[in-house]
Amino acid sequence: MLDLYLIRHGQTAPNAKRRYPLAGEDAPLSELGERQAVALNLPTGTVFSSPAARCLQTAALAGCQSIRPRPELREAEFGIMAGHTWAELETAHGSGPLSWIEALSDPSSLDGPPGGESGAAFHARVQRWLNTLPPSGTVLAFTHLGPVLAALRLCAGLRAAEVSPCGVAHLRRSGAEHAAENTTDWWLVELRPGHLH
Repeated sequence: MLDLYLIRHGQTAPNAKRRYPLAGEDAPLSELGERQAVALNLPTGTVFSSPAARCLQTAALAGCQSIRPRPELREAEFGIMAGHTWAELETAHGSGPLSWIEALSDPSSLDGPPGGESGAAFHARVQRWLNTLPPSGTVLAFTHLGPVLAALRLCAGLRAAEVSPCGVAHLRRSGAEHAAENTTDWWLVELRPGHLH
């Protein structure tokens, strides 16, 4: 049996402003984000992380060591949406942003934000990482909201969820001998929010 803990990084300044990150932007944790990371209560296990500094910083503040960066765990590429808030995007593009995010959230969609990743490419990237997981044990993955939601869709069929900064999604898998071909053997154990202050 495999226990997978997907941890969204702590709050950053762009998170607080509800702004999509710029391409290549790597904002550090805010003071609140640092407190959220220190407050995490996680089991020991194999630790993976997005290469982004905010994820590596969250893992370190949570007390993790031997952190293995994996590019598959980086945030989705938002293209034209990067650097803007939702209100700014709706003002400039009307209903476009909603259709772009819906496409990015669909594992079978060949569309996505202009200049960004398609839903199919984004989910395929996350699935490639899921396929490398060991058959048993405990795995912690420090990542971003997009990959957490993508993994919940791919593993548990969950279409949407609210995952706050330093929120944790705990998934469990059995029947690991055919796990790479079968997503029905995953289930959601717990979805817990991060500390808000």
